[in-house]
Amino acid sequence: MKASPEAQLRLLELADLDTELARLDHRRRALPEIAELERLTARAAQVRDEITQADTQLSDLDREQARAERDVEQVLVRIGRDQDRLDGGKVSSARELESLQSEVASLRRRQSDLEEVVLELMERREGAQAARDSAAAEQAGAAQESAAATARRDTALAEIDEQAGKAAATRASVAGGVPGELLALYDKLRDTHGGIGAAMLRRGRCEGCHVSLSTLDLNALRAAAPDEVVRCEECRRILVRTAESGL
Repeated sequence: MKASPEAQLRLLELADLDTELARLDHRRRALPEIAELERLTARAAQVRDEITQADTQLSDLDREQARAERDVEQVLVRIGRDQDRLDGGKVSSARELESLQSEVASLRRRQSDLEEVVLELMERREGAQAARDSAAAEQAGAAQESAAATARRDTALAEIDEQAGKAAATRASVAGGVPGELLALYDKLRDTHGGIGAAMLRRGRCEGCHVSLSTLDLNALRAAAPDEVVRCEECRRILVRTAESGL
């Protein structure tokens, strides 16, 4: 393949621009804010689950407490009814009187037990409510952190996009001065060699694979015409000869 030395030199400009574009793309994907947002999103999902669990627990405790309080009320009604009979002198039989007094005592013990249950449920509800409040506060804090991280990410992405846009425009301009056949070869090699399709020959060494050429290869390059497109025998990238090539 033939191409003017000037066209070949443009390949080095393209390689630098492609390296810059690759660097910007890597920076875009590796922004710390992206990892931070992923962490915050995962934590937010956990907190939502915690809040849901706390709400379910609170609902269950409310039902249990309401049921226990109704049981207390029923016991109090029965105690009141029995106590009225005792206080009203409506019981004439000693045996019935003894039975009624025993029932009242049993009901009072039942009342005490149920009230203990109510107190325990109230304490458990207080703990569940505190856990929910803590999760809700964390959720609000995470939302603020997420908003701040999103703003930082968007600012960084806008800066990267601006730089990438300028580099891409410059690349298009430079590529316009490269013959189509040479550009097609460069792009093909770039796809198969880690984004670098052409490299400078500097002091007898390929700057693409960093391998020094043999004396035989250097002699072949010295004999090649300036417009001959030459390749590195080691990595097969296009070798661009300059005044620094040591030929």
